[in-house]
Amino acid sequence: MNGSRARDAGQPLLLGVRHHGPGSAKAVRAALEASRPRVVLIEGPPEADPLVPLAAAEDMRPPVALLAHAVDEPGRSAFWPLAAFSPEWVALRWALEHGVPARFIDLPAAHTLAWERDEEDGGGEDMDGGGKDGEDGGMDAGAEQDALDEDVRVDPLGVLADTAGYDDAERWWEDVVEHRGAGKGDALAPFTALEEAMTALRETYGSGGHGRDLIREAHMRLRIRDAQREFEDGVAVVCGAWHVPALRRRTGVTADRALLKGLPKVKTDVTWVPWTHRRLSRAGGYGAGIDSPGWYAHLFAAPDRPVERWLTKVAGLLRAEDRTVSPGHVIEAVRLAETLAALRGRPLPGLGEATDAVRAVMCEGSDVPLALVHDRLVVGDVLGEVPHTVPAVPLQRDLERTQRRLRLRPEAAERELDLDLREETGAERSRLLHRLRLLGIDWGRPAAARSGTGTFRETWRLRWEPELAVRSAEAGVWGTTVLAAATAKAEADAVAARGLADVTALAEHCLLAALPDALPVVMRVLADRAALDTDVAHLAQALPALVRSLRYGDVRGTGTAALAEVAAGLAERVFVGLPPACAGLDADAAEEMRGHVDAVHGALSLLGDVPAAPDGRLRARWRAVLRTLSARDTVPGVLRGRAVRLLLDEGELAQDEAARFMGLALSPGTPPADAAAWIEGFVGGSGGGLLLVHDERLFGLVDRWLTAVPTEAFTDVLPLLRRTFSAYESGVRRTLGELVRRGPGRRDRTDTAAAGAPGFGPGVDEARADAVLPVLRLLLGPDCDEGTRGERVEVRR
Repeated sequence: MNGSRARDAGQPLLLGVRHHGPGSAKAVRAALEASRPRVVLIEGPPEADPLVPLAAAEDMRPPVALLAHAVDEPGRSAFWPLAAFSPEWVALRWALEHGVPARFIDLPAAHTLAWERDEEDGGGEDMDGGGKDGEDGGMDAGAEQDALDEDVRVDPLGVLADTAGYDDAERWWEDVVEHRGAGKGDALAPFTALEEAMTALRETYGSGGHGRDLIREAHMRLRIRDAQREFEDGVAVVCGAWHVPALRRRTGVTADRALLKGLPKVKTDVTWVPWTHRRLSRAGGYGAGIDSPGWYAHLFAAPDRPVERWLTKVAGLLRAEDRTVSPGHVIEAVRLAETLAALRGRPLPGLGEATDAVRAVMCEGSDVPLALVHDRLVVGDVLGEVPHTVPAVPLQRDLERTQRRLRLRPEAAERELDLDLREETGAERSRLLHRLRLLGIDWGRPAAARSGTGTFRETWRLRWEPELAVRSAEAGVWGTTVLAAATAKAEADAVAARGLADVTALAEHCLLAALPDALPVVMRVLADRAALDTDVAHLAQALPALVRSLRYGDVRGTGTAALAEVAAGLAERVFVGLPPACAGLDADAAEEMRGHVDAVHGALSLLGDVPAAPDGRLRARWRAVLRTLSARDTVPGVLRGRAVRLLLDEGELAQDEAARFMGLALSPGTPPADAAAWIEGFVGGSGGGLLLVHDERLFGLVDRWLTAVPTEAFTDVLPLLRRTFSAYESGVRRTLGELVRRGPGRRDRTDTAAAGAPGFGPGVDEARADAVLPVLRLLLGPDCDEGTRGERVEVRR
């Protein structure tokens, strides 16, 4: 076979490609320039033909994807991604630039989406999931019609690479295609050679386990015949190389139509959506993706000296990250890459040689900066753009308008957004992000605020993923705007919620998202569920979310009177039901209940005294409940210890009384396991270690109890104690170790505690106070000597 075969009169020009292959893309452009066809047929859904002119728009920037979804079930969708280096995109742009019709000829998405997708197809997420690059790039269709009974799907590039003696299909493709150069000599020669290879594979493996390809190829042959009748011999076809032998084979029209008869069908919509390089990679979950989209984009765009330009780009990235990289490093890296290519018998350095050179020369053998190079450059965070005129559901249009108004540009790279809710723009951005989360569009995810814990600040991590376009289409069933859709979704979720905690969390979301129309429905469901639910654990889970909602309402100017009444009612029911609910619990249930007690305590600390409460003294009632728990023998030790600790932190329990409780809990008559549980409840969690450090009376009680535990019981309590003390910070554990080494009785502070702060000595240690002064002089400068005496006085105070 030679290049002339593809140009025989009456035969279509079949250009078999590797999807997302820059070498194939350059070869396609050279072949189209040489043959000048009258029509270009491209593998893709025919429903997208009306969208072809949009590819020429000025604000269309790849990577982009054709998105097809079922009208009645938007979540049932599929993508056809295209990058700047994709052969299909190059063919599409060439046709538009030369005034040549471009049409898609793959099986219609209406049939593809109607098929039940196998697990191996990746849930229909990408239409190139049918196999590896160089095969087809489309979803398999009708596995039951496979010509072979093969269970293994063939990887064409892997087979060819293995036949050529390569253990890496990517490296083989680089050597035989990317490094060959396009447009040199016969422009059709690379396609002829690739067709010969694929023909041999199809003769050996048949459909290669891709049974649905038989149906897709039948449809493509019919569309090619239609184009030939219209344009005679001026037809060029750009498709996966795996399909070329099947499209070249002469079959009857009747046989092809028989394969397509009776296929399931659904009503579909198709549009363009932005895509990302990260989602083009296999690591991003794209079935027919590539390992290095950023590298391939560089190979396609570089006019010459691609390795030198690539290493210069790497050096720029590392310098931006404050690493010492000079022009000399770039020169040495280029030399090393070329030497490695020669030693490995490669025609030119590839990504492997460039990476090895970067590791050795610029990263000093470390893989840490190399991981940054891989993430930022080899894969990359390039996000495409589509024109505002592309078809979209009304909800998507409203979201785009809101994004522009709030100056929130979707980006593929993750970034942090710090919002001040006291500013109108910050509040609006927050409301938008919360509404989108309620709709399942997780463009932003809440993060811990870096500038404090006040309720007027929020920090978000934003990253736009292509799948969010599908989520937007799905959410369109709830309304035509983000506000209307979020309101309707919140009302539906409230009615369908299974637990009380789910409804309270939803009420919190409604306040965060500023959904005043949904809040009455949610509050009605919440009141009904709270009245019927008798489980104290459920009530305790629900209270913190309500209290947070009250706090958010204060900041956001939302009316929360109804929430306050429900919160007060829930708190009263918790107070009544908690003591009996804590009796007779096993270890696991007691630990779970301790979490509920902590959550209620924290919620009431924020809530304060709500006027809606019967006596306006919720916190006082809660302290009474804690006292009941601390003194009731039927309550597990972990809960009794926790109650004592919370009362001590609140200042409702004196140090001496807390020591008395601990002494009783650690008395010889108490089983060691119960005593260990009491200790975990008392000193476990935040601040417990510092409590022992600064109050040696309590530390001494624990120390004396632990040394008195019988040997046979020690192994039973050790895991519990280790869990308690291992949670402390390293500095606290070190200090406790010093106290143990010194012995808690060496410096007894109990006799002098009344003269100073509880747990501390009676006065100031003069020597330790004076030791601070040199540090103060360094901080304040040389002019502070005159104020040294005053500083000493302040330090001693």
